[in-house]
Amino acid sequence: MNTPIRYDCHVHLVGNGQDGSGCWLRIEGLWLRVLSEVMRKAVGMPLPLMHKDFDVKYVEALRELVRGSYVDKALLLAQDEVYDEEGNKMNFGSFHVPNDYLFKVCRENPEFVPAVSIHPGRKDALAELDRCLASGARALKLLPNCQNVNCSLPRYDEFWRRMASAGLPFLCHTGGEMTVPVLHRSYQDPRVLRRPLELGVKVIAAHSAGNSHFFDQNYFGELIKLMDEFPGLYADTSALNSPIRSGVLKQVKQSGRLGRFLHGSDYPVPVGANWVWLRGLITRAQASEAGKIPNLIERDAFLKRAMGFDDGHFTRLGEVLRPV
Repeated sequence: MNTPIRYDCHVHLVGNGQDGSGCWLRIEGLWLRVLSEVMRKAVGMPLPLMHKDFDVKYVEALRELVRGSYVDKALLLAQDEVYDEEGNKMNFGSFHVPNDYLFKVCRENPEFVPAVSIHPGRKDALAELDRCLASGARALKLLPNCQNVNCSLPRYDEFWRRMASAGLPFLCHTGGEMTVPVLHRSYQDPRVLRRPLELGVKVIAAHSAGNSHFFDQNYFGELIKLMDEFPGLYADTSALNSPIRSGVLKQVKQSGRLGRFLHGSDYPVPVGANWVWLRGLITRAQASEAGKIPNLIERDAFLKRAMGFDDGHFTRLGEVLRPV
């Protein structure tokens, strides 16, 4: 009998493209510049974001973090560019990670599992989906509020049907966002996922539809209503060990639906050890122990286990991913 694989279902691949990876970074505005530096230092990356060796060193460092953590594998995320509803590329967004580069990194590093990113409004969306399925895609990731994806548009129905027939799950950002620029705040509501769910797509609502800052709406109640209606809807606990989103962890624990939640870190987003202690979810000693863990992949997993999330929280993704 095979031992179940423990996953981190939400880990970002990042690159600047100076080594030919095809990635790009565009950090504009004081807030994003400051935040990107905070994140770079928090993950222990010694190189500046635009260093020519950044892409290679990022992958090497991330691989070692996974190897030194409780999890066995990380679902690694590509990031498509932003398109309008006519399929034209827009000059918007702070970073891009091509699917080809994602597949290359995953082929070279068995610790990583590929989650491609394809805007369904692209003129070649269906062809790119078929190509990625043939290349071994295990999931698809999008941020509708940041990438301008209205999941309810009828013209996207065939895209969702193709995903459903292939068993390719949709990891979809829900709730507010502070680390990349937002184009349509209304698309952060988990109710925008109704159409893919109706067409049979398995969906993972990233961040459990919580609020990202004090003036942001918490959609957790709407997420639970959708879960009760659609058995193919899951959610992840990524980025919830942070100042504001940590409030959602208490709601997750009290929801009575822990079997629908999956472990994720949202690396390289920093992981705080004190927020869940202040909310009464772990002891002071556990917070102190977590704070001494420099590996953010391991720190987030440690905190989830300290809060009482069981092994299924880490292994359940294996039942959701597209089998290959």
